[in-house]
Amino acid sequence: MVKFDIFKHELVPKARILSKEEVENLKKTYGIKKEQLPWIRKNDPMCRALGAKPGDVLMIIRKSEIAGEAISYRYVVPW
Repeated sequence: MVKFDIFKHELVPKARILSKEEVENLKKTYGIKKEQLPWIRKNDPMCRALGAKPGDVLMIIRKSEIAGEAISYRYVVPW
C-alpha cells in the first residue's frame, strides 16, 4: 500500500487540530458548544491524515477568491 500526503494536492485545503485553549477561545468568541459546530467523521481522509480523534475540533483554511482565505471549523464525531 502506497501512502501519500493528501495535503500536497492543490484541491485539499489546509487543516489542523485546535488545542484545548484554542477550542475554549472559539467557544467563548461565538458563544457555542463545540458540538454545535458542523461535524466531520473520524474516518474522513482529512481526519485520518491529521490523526484526529472524536471530540477534536479542526480548523480548515480554504482559498477564497473574495476573502483571500476562508476559515471554517469542524467537530470530529465517531460515526
